[in-house]
Amino acid sequence: MLNRERLNDILKVYKEDFVLNHWKDEMYKWEAIKHFQDNWDINASDFPEMLKCSLAKTYNLLASMNHFPAKMITIFAEKDPEKVRSMYIDLFDESKDVYERMEAFKNAADSFVEDPSHQSYQYENAISVYLWLRYPDKYYIYKYGEVSVAAKELESNYAFKKGAYADNVRNSISFKNELCEYIKQDEELTKLFKSQLTDTCYPDPDYRTLTDDVGFYISRNYQKIKAERQNEWFPDPNDYTPNITVDQWIELLNNDQIFTDNSLQIMKRLKDYGGAATCTQLAIKYGETKNFYNNGSSSLAKRVNKITGCPVLEKDNENAKWWPILYVGRYAAKDEEGGYVWKLRDELSEALDHVDLSKVDLYAFSQDENETGYWWLNANPKIWSFSDIAVGEVKSYTLYNDNGNKRRIFQNFLDAKAGDMIIGYESYPVKQIVALCKVSAEQDGEKFYFEKVESLVSPIDYLTLHECPELEKMEYFQNPQGSLFKLTKGEYDFIIDLIRDENPAKQDEEAEKYTKEDFLSEVYMDEAKYDTVVSVLKNKKNIILQGAPGVGKTFAAKRLAYSMIGKKEDSQIEFVQFHQNYSYEDFVMGYKPIEDKFELRSGTFYRFCKNADNHPDKDFFFIIDEINRGNLSKIFGELLMLIEKEYRGTKVTLAYNGLPFSVPENIYIIGMMNTADRSLALIDYALRRRFAFIEMTPGFDSEGFVEYQKKFSNETFDELIEKIKELNLEIERDKSLGKGFCIGHSYFCNCKDCNEEWMNEIVEFDIIPTLNEYWFDELTKVQKWANIFHSVIND
Repeated sequence: MLNRERLNDILKVYKEDFVLNHWKDEMYKWEAIKHFQDNWDINASDFPEMLKCSLAKTYNLLASMNHFPAKMITIFAEKDPEKVRSMYIDLFDESKDVYERMEAFKNAADSFVEDPSHQSYQYENAISVYLWLRYPDKYYIYKYGEVSVAAKELESNYAFKKGAYADNVRNSISFKNELCEYIKQDEELTKLFKSQLTDTCYPDPDYRTLTDDVGFYISRNYQKIKAERQNEWFPDPNDYTPNITVDQWIELLNNDQIFTDNSLQIMKRLKDYGGAATCTQLAIKYGETKNFYNNGSSSLAKRVNKITGCPVLEKDNENAKWWPILYVGRYAAKDEEGGYVWKLRDELSEALDHVDLSKVDLYAFSQDENETGYWWLNANPKIWSFSDIAVGEVKSYTLYNDNGNKRRIFQNFLDAKAGDMIIGYESYPVKQIVALCKVSAEQDGEKFYFEKVESLVSPIDYLTLHECPELEKMEYFQNPQGSLFKLTKGEYDFIIDLIRDENPAKQDEEAEKYTKEDFLSEVYMDEAKYDTVVSVLKNKKNIILQGAPGVGKTFAAKRLAYSMIGKKEDSQIEFVQFHQNYSYEDFVMGYKPIEDKFELRSGTFYRFCKNADNHPDKDFFFIIDEINRGNLSKIFGELLMLIEKEYRGTKVTLAYNGLPFSVPENIYIIGMMNTADRSLALIDYALRRRFAFIEMTPGFDSEGFVEYQKKFSNETFDELIEKIKELNLEIERDKSLGKGFCIGHSYFCNCKDCNEEWMNEIVEFDIIPTLNEYWFDELTKVQKWANIFHSVIND
């Protein structure tokens, strides 16, 4: 979520500055895209010259005082044009994960640099520019410094951390997608933007580059404007005042239906702080969360408005129109914690001086016995472990130790009641929060009962917690010896905020439905084969789709998952690609270098299993591309047994943390394997018997492809497909090849304009190069089929 009020304020300034100053300096971005689109030709005979020309108008996007990505990539292209051409082909391959493509491009560029003191300059920023130029309707420019500032300014939920390149890139796209949706709704801005476009500009119909520009403006220009406005209090009294006198405020302050205990606490804390403070400053000094002050102030203002009928400042954001009844505000300075300072209105501040607040405690927060309690449960895996508890499972903890003595802070066990919330903390082997729980039943004098509500996919470590001033008064940190510690609501809410930064709660937005019929219309597989695949996957839990490139393995895998889930729910799907350097530490768990030390970190599959544990009523799909490129025994380790259907739910002790772990029954594993790559080793027997192997064959005769083919009504295309079928028969009969080397149908899919140029490109750059690999020692066969295809297309 974004702070809509803050964004509206920013866009107001942006629009004021847009025509007068901003557009003339930033127009080149839209011109750079159009120039690239007009000149880009991946098949250009002179690739280096084409590349240089395409990037000619990117200017400081790909060049600066000490940074030369455009210059270096053109030098590399002159040195080895085919390698660089291949780098861009792979980078622009939308069937693969975006960050994996960026990483591969970066590594390939680095291989050109022989002198370790030199650089390729092909970092995430430059590579994102290439993607943006090629697909401006999908991508944005990624720059850590800009997106992290913009996200923080807009109070976004997306976190950006130095060194976390993959997460940063993905979070940047998600953050800007969300920002883009808001910008599309601003008709004034979109009309203003369109009025400035010229024929030399990319029209930006989805406003993605405009979104990028707003983000850039926030991080650069807006920061300067904000600094200039720090001494300006809002709203100006000439524009708005609630018209409430000192005497009226005194009367309201004495009405406990208006100024509740919580409201008086906020007022007294603001007075104590000097009459002006940010919500963050109040939270740090007095406790509670920022939302306690934010929401509490809005609720108070609404009650004041209801009883007095005072005017309300018209604002788009619901909460932002209420606080001006109580306060005036300004932007916080750099040395002030938080983003916005509230100052008590003069009349309200004077009224508070005439009211007795002596009974209002600055720090204590009274809690009714019917309100929810909050607890910190300290777990030692020598006794029991949060990792060993399933979501929804009820566990108990004795109130007396083995010697018959009361547990430390015994009163806490007596005070805890059913429904109270618990932060689940493990003290070994890594000190970290790993779960959210709740008290499931009243203690019976012997045991304390609780159940796990959620396993944390990304645990929160001790150092992160201990460095937060908001938690310095926490009971656990005062004396960590013991089991159950009390948390204030403020401490609990603050910890939940930390947890949600790393473990976002699933949004309630309904995903698009996806049925078996949708699958059959998109994946050219007959219905009987689909039913078989689904049945085998449900029974075996693990399958491998094997076949030659072009038979649609990757495309089919994700849509198979969609069809079994019943909707396009990506949160229940994880996609990884194995390679020679992929390890157990990446997949399950291992120590990773973090700054100047090593820390134990969970791998992709481990986190996915924890997520599936949280939702036992849903199916989850783990998709592995190029499964036979990795060292499978090394990657899976002890999980080789756990992935078997018969051992799902069975716990084994993990090598790194010494804690029990199991693979949930609601996880299905789909691997993809290329049968036409002779350089890859065969799957070993130990893994082979744990997977069912599904042969993926060309779908030219499937009902879906036949319908797809008919819509073109193109005789040349029809004849070309017939020749491909004849070629596949010859490949099947070839003893050195066989079915696993047939040409797949996906080469011919997703075409919008079925013309000779498109068909010729497929033949020249996909089919013939593949045949050259198959029949490298029988070139006459390759030439025969090249002649056949050319005669079909050029006839």
